[in-house]
Amino acid sequence: MEPLSPYEALELDNDCSIVLELSKDDPLFEKKMKLLQSKGFNSKERINFKRDPDFVTITLKVMLQIARIINLDEVELYFGEDGISSPDDPYSHRNELQALTSILRLIDISAYSSTQMQKDLFQKLHDAIIDMIHTFAGNNSMQPTIIENHHCDKENDLLKWGEQNGIRARLRIAYVKDAGRGAIAREDLKVGDAALEIPASLIISEELLRESDMYHVLKKIEGISSETMLLLWSMKEKHNCNSKFKKYFATLPEEFHTGFSFGLEAKMALSDTLLFEEIIQANNHLHTQYDGLFPILCKEHPDIFPPELYTWEQFLWACELWYSNSMKIMFADGKLRTCLIPIASFFNHSLYPHIVHYGRIDSATNSLKFCLSRPCSAGEECFLSYGNFSSSHLITFYGFVPKGHNPYDIFPLEFEDGTCHMVRATWLSRNNHIFHYGLPTPLLDYLRRLKSPILNTKTLVIFCSFSYYY
Repeated sequence: MEPLSPYEALELDNDCSIVLELSKDDPLFEKKMKLLQSKGFNSKERINFKRDPDFVTITLKVMLQIARIINLDEVELYFGEDGISSPDDPYSHRNELQALTSILRLIDISAYSSTQMQKDLFQKLHDAIIDMIHTFAGNNSMQPTIIENHHCDKENDLLKWGEQNGIRARLRIAYVKDAGRGAIAREDLKVGDAALEIPASLIISEELLRESDMYHVLKKIEGISSETMLLLWSMKEKHNCNSKFKKYFATLPEEFHTGFSFGLEAKMALSDTLLFEEIIQANNHLHTQYDGLFPILCKEHPDIFPPELYTWEQFLWACELWYSNSMKIMFADGKLRTCLIPIASFFNHSLYPHIVHYGRIDSATNSLKFCLSRPCSAGEECFLSYGNFSSSHLITFYGFVPKGHNPYDIFPLEFEDGTCHMVRATWLSRNNHIFHYGLPTPLLDYLRRLKSPILNTKTLVIFCSFSYYY
């Protein structure tokens, strides 16, 4: 970078800075604040641009250190330093991508109200972050195998219907080896591009339920949730030839393969694991829920709840549909609703997703946008993050285990004094050795602080009782 002229230096000194602040509403505020202070930062840090040829490198290094901590989730914060060998190492793929994109948004917002000289500097920072995202994404990319000769006629019909009704998609649907259907980029997509934009009017939510003939019956049932009502609505709607969403329902599989519908062979493969017990308990819960609704609804309102549409098999299908395809969406009225979103359900989950920020209706366009946090090349599968879920959760509710190391394969430990800790573990394992996964630093520190022999004995008893979880 060329040295600044006296005029440029004066213009740069005119309050050219960016503020990174840890929100006091963050539920992890105290822990993050402590970590920030240990690194020499405050909860509100102003980063001033200095007259230095290396200002981009210096500024981004500091901003990234702070942004990483601000964007830590509970698991990353707990295990934090264990997997880091230097201050420049990322905490996780999710955290690094979120930290970089949060800085990018902050820089772009700041650039709007800046002078021309400052705009040029902000642009240099913007370009440098984009380069960092490209480099980071390239080191963590996955190349799935697309099965080109597999026909997707129903899926293409849904795409055409969507585009005729206001959906903007820069994707095509294809079959991916070992994953089923996936969303493939039609063109090169940059950071910030919307791979998919869906009008709020095409989102399946409780507003549709309120317009149905069954709502006046269901709302009288004590304790029934809107999610359960929607589940019952979808059981009937998928057979409605005049449904606005018939092309969407036509793309849904006849059978889902989540943990809820595992056959005997799959369940036997999970025997002696906690996941097996969890799936059995979950199935029992669904049976109890179904028995509380049927056949009484069919007997009292056969015109609204035809018995042939409300069998146990159909109920299980609808449960799996909503578990594996629904999303929590914040609408313009401030209400968070569980929804089904046509076309968006073709996004597959990845530990290295392209899309991490979604779930809020854009009030300016009244649409839901799926914008990229890292680039996606034409012909590449575009991945979404379903959430920070363990592999056991994903196999139970979605029917798959993600490829790669899942940082959310953890097990919580609660001690008698109310202290909570975590260990790396999975409900899929049969390993009975307590130290197989190692113990995290916070847990080791806690154990070292226990001085009473009685407490030490109880601690060992607690560990022994949990050892079969690993």
